[in-house]
Amino acid sequence: MKAVVVHGSRDVRVDEVPDPVPGEGEVLLALEWGGICGSDISYWRHGGTGTAVLRHPMILGHEVAGRVAALGPGVSGVELGQAATAHPAELVGEHAYPEGRSNLHPHVRYFGSAAFDPHTDGGFSEYRTVPVGQLRPLPDGVSTQQGALAEPLGVALHAVNRAGSLRGRTVLVNGAGPIGALVVAAAKHRGASAVVAADLAASSLEIAKRMGADETRDLSTQSLPEDVDIAFEASGAPAAIGPVLRATARGGTVVQVGNLPGEPAPAALGDLVTREITWIGSYRFADEITDALTALAGGLDITPLITHTYPLTRAAEALAVAADRTTGSSKVLLRLSE
Repeated sequence: MKAVVVHGSRDVRVDEVPDPVPGEGEVLLALEWGGICGSDISYWRHGGTGTAVLRHPMILGHEVAGRVAALGPGVSGVELGQAATAHPAELVGEHAYPEGRSNLHPHVRYFGSAAFDPHTDGGFSEYRTVPVGQLRPLPDGVSTQQGALAEPLGVALHAVNRAGSLRGRTVLVNGAGPIGALVVAAAKHRGASAVVAADLAASSLEIAKRMGADETRDLSTQSLPEDVDIAFEASGAPAAIGPVLRATARGGTVVQVGNLPGEPAPAALGDLVTREITWIGSYRFADEITDALTALAGGLDITPLITHTYPLTRAAEALAVAADRTTGSSKVLLRLSE
């Protein structure tokens, strides 16, 4: 089969690799769509992401969806042809973590990750085996293209859940890249009364508006709003932390969604202290990918996020477009099969 394989920095190829065969408790997915994430871009640009360094070639991709093509031994209750996505995290070993927060398990094999050696291949390929426990069938009315976006929408929903109830609250989303735009949609979905999206890129702000933002702020000419109840910092820019704290009301909450691994983040923390702001981290998701599928089935429209689609054979071009914000790109999708 064909697969998008990263061999090193700026070295992504479409390779022929062996067809996978489902083992005990696994299903084989014939994949149709894959979404390019920031970590895929980082592996392509730098040969790694954060502390995960590429040691040998690896198939990229963790935002994928397709249809069940075969069942391994011991699998029941799954139909051939069923449209599905996959929860990309497999917990490794027995470790304690807070109830309901499996994302805090210290050792996780994630699709398309070099955190372990051997690495965990992703799903930018024509087929991939998936443990049945990680399979997430798509509800009626949810396409495989939408299903490929359930993983990043799950990230956004997890961030929103970390903030507590948003009903009737005013919200700032700083950074309107793909995750920020999804946080906008998730915040409106969860009942926020007003959502302001802020970014430096006009194209990103336009997408955020189409995703439900009530107001946008172009930070090249405008400042952040004042006294919002809840702020989501989704840009990952170290310089943004101070202004976002200043924009948050006394007693308010900041959810840190974006991060640039290894980047120092100096900030004047006076506002954090004197305003008694609650500053919360948000990492991936537990099982909010399931909540994402429910939201999509209920009519949550995130299609404005999709700006470009490419065939699998043009993966290197697709990565370059996704990495370059001057192209107006937000979520770039790969068509993994014809």
